[in-house]
Amino acid sequence: MQKSKRVISFIIGSLLFADGLYFVLQLRFNFGALLPLLIGLGLIIYALAYPKLIAYIQTNTIRQSIWRWAWAIFFVWIFSLVIFFVFLGFSTQQNTPHVAAPAIVVLGSGLKHGKPSPTLASRLDQAASYAKHHPNSIMVVSGGLSFQQKNSEAEAMRQYLIDVHHIPAQRIYTEDQSTSTELNLINSKKILAKQHISLQQPIAIVTSDFHIPRSRAIAIRQGYQTPIMISAQTPLATRYNAWLREYFAYWSGLLLNEY
Repeated sequence: MQKSKRVISFIIGSLLFADGLYFVLQLRFNFGALLPLLIGLGLIIYALAYPKLIAYIQTNTIRQSIWRWAWAIFFVWIFSLVIFFVFLGFSTQQNTPHVAAPAIVVLGSGLKHGKPSPTLASRLDQAASYAKHHPNSIMVVSGGLSFQQKNSEAEAMRQYLIDVHHIPAQRIYTEDQSTSTELNLINSKKILAKQHISLQQPIAIVTSDFHIPRSRAIAIRQGYQTPIMISAQTPLATRYNAWLREYFAYWSGLLLNEY
C-alpha cells in the first residue's frame, strides 16, 4: 500500500512539476505555472522521503495533528478547485452572439516573443470574425506593457489584426496602459466616450472562454449596461493552467471588490 502510494505520488508529482517548469521556462510567473511546480515538487519529495518523513511525524502528537490538518485543507482546496473547473466548463459552452455592437473591446492576455500568445491570438481571431460581420463596429484592443517586452500588448494586437485579418488600421483604437482586466475595461471606457459611444449601448467584449464570468461581472460593475460577451476557445496546451490561474483571480476579484 505504501509503495503504491509513493509511486502514484511520484508520477503525479513529476507530471505537475514538468508542467509548471515548462511555463516557468517561458517566463510565465503566475499561479497557473508556479502552483503545479510547487505541488509537484512537494509530491516528489513526499514520495522519495516517505519513510523518514512518516517516522519524524509519528514521534510527536503536534506534528501528527499538523500533518492531518494539512492534508484535510489540501483536499478541501482540491474539492473547491474541481467545483470551480466544473463551473468554468459549463460557462465556456457559449456561441458567438449575432447582436450588432458599435464597439468591440478585446482584452489582452500576454505576448510571446513580442507577438500575441496562442491564447491572445485566439481572442483576436474571434474578434476579427465578429468585426467582419459587423463592419460599422470600431475595435478597441486593450493591454499594457508585458514583462520584458518593448512594445505594449495593444500595439501587438493591433498589428496582428492588420497583418493577419486585414482589419483597416483606422478602425482599431489602442488602449496601452492596462495591467489587469479591471483596468482594461476602465481605460477602454475613455476611448468609447471619445467616439461618442455610450455604455448603455451593447458593447462586445472579447476574451477567453474561461475568462467570461469574471470579465462580465467586472464590466457590469464598471457601468457597461449590456455587455455582449464573446468567448474565444483556450488552446488545450494552456487550458487547465489558465483555469487554475483564473481560480485565484476570481477569488482575488471578490476580495478586491472588483464585482
